[in-house]
Amino acid sequence: MNFNIVQEKYIDETKQGEAFAIAEKPQNSKKLFLESYGCQMNFSDSEIVASILNEQGYNTTLKQEEADLILLNTCSIREKAEQTVRMRLSQFKNLKKEKPNLTVGVLGCMAERLKTKFLEEEQLVDLVVGPDAYRDLPNLLKETDGGRDAINVILSKEETYADINPVRLGGSGVTAFVTITRGCDNMCTFCVVPFTRGRERSRDPHSIIKECVDLWENGYKEITLLGQNVDSYLWYGGGAKKDFKNASEIQKLTAVKFSQLLDMVATAVPEMRIRFSTSNPHDMTTDVFEVMAKHKNICKYVHLPVQSGSDRMLEKMNRQHTRDEYLDLIAQAKKIVPEIAFSQDMIIGFCGETEEDHQMTLSLMREVGYDYGYMFAYSERPGTPAHKKMEDDVPADVKQRRLAEVIALQGELSRKRMQGYVGRIHEVLIEGTSKKNENQWKGRNSQNAVCVFDKLEGQKLGDIVSVMVHGNTQGTLLGTTVQSVSVEVN
Repeated sequence: MNFNIVQEKYIDETKQGEAFAIAEKPQNSKKLFLESYGCQMNFSDSEIVASILNEQGYNTTLKQEEADLILLNTCSIREKAEQTVRMRLSQFKNLKKEKPNLTVGVLGCMAERLKTKFLEEEQLVDLVVGPDAYRDLPNLLKETDGGRDAINVILSKEETYADINPVRLGGSGVTAFVTITRGCDNMCTFCVVPFTRGRERSRDPHSIIKECVDLWENGYKEITLLGQNVDSYLWYGGGAKKDFKNASEIQKLTAVKFSQLLDMVATAVPEMRIRFSTSNPHDMTTDVFEVMAKHKNICKYVHLPVQSGSDRMLEKMNRQHTRDEYLDLIAQAKKIVPEIAFSQDMIIGFCGETEEDHQMTLSLMREVGYDYGYMFAYSERPGTPAHKKMEDDVPADVKQRRLAEVIALQGELSRKRMQGYVGRIHEVLIEGTSKKNENQWKGRNSQNAVCVFDKLEGQKLGDIVSVMVHGNTQGTLLGTTVQSVSVEVN
């Protein structure tokens, strides 16, 4: 089975990922062509979809022309993300004419946001499925086989897909995603996620640990625990919150919070590298950093979106933390885990942003010293509180000028941070061959910095390699192997 995967980055570029061959079911006779756009959660969801459809007779293919079913797993985080999907759909028109029985479907956040409008606006689309309705795909496909359009965009308060073993796609068999939460309860005024992915719910920790152990036993060397907001992970021993009539009943049960889950996973797979994403400053607590310091196998890196350095903007965004609270969290983290690295998300030109607000963002970036970041100009998302109640009043040219300044500053900070890694030995997990030089490996250190170095005889994917870094670019470390610790990949 093959998988074609496309990532729409936050920084105005589209990147096609690597194809990864996995075992096909020889009895399957139908072909699925699947593309995923947007965040890591969408990539993880695509693996769930592939697993469900694999049981329904579909093997995936890299060739859209041989597909019986084409699915796009979509993103609504920005207008550009949706434009990319619409443009991609238009490319299937001729194929649809050549293959009248071809089914084309849209999954994910854009499907959830537009619902029936998608079937009206895009005549090519036969199938619209929200992120909580993937189990219904077999039934929906029966509808399309009968010549009818099919849609299910019902959001769930309990669906976590915990019992589905995802088909691992789009990688080298070294790293994998493990979803621990779905949805989001933080109603940031600019964000569409609570409306496209629903209320927050946490997955049973036992199923999470089992999945992590299974991945290790199948040769994977690194996992990323995923959620819209991993720090708000909270699971009660007797079931989901909705099962309890009052708080006293809940308090009688054993609760597992994120720091405890992280500790449990790190202990269960002590040789597996562990990362997590995404964190929210409002929900993150210092005990997470204490667990990171406790376990060598937890990578010393946190993606901690802030969105603005101005308290006025943070309040308008409903971020539920202040600039000082954010900086205090960063300071505590650096004290507990001195080698920790941070990256950021930044929205430029949010409603009412002044030049003073913008300068506060720049000063916060300098104070934190991020390794890298995802920065983009604000664009209204229909249905969000900001779209309903606030005026998008920062001129486009001002947004672009401020964005350029933020990007330029982040470039300076990234170079400085990369320079700080030079002259030191780093443990790097070999994840693949460098795109620029087939004679070099690429991998990441604990701080998530990409490192390239010459291949040596005997090295292979999944090895942990000690690399002396002797140089850097803005975003890449350049090194030489000093010691290789071989780890067999099953």
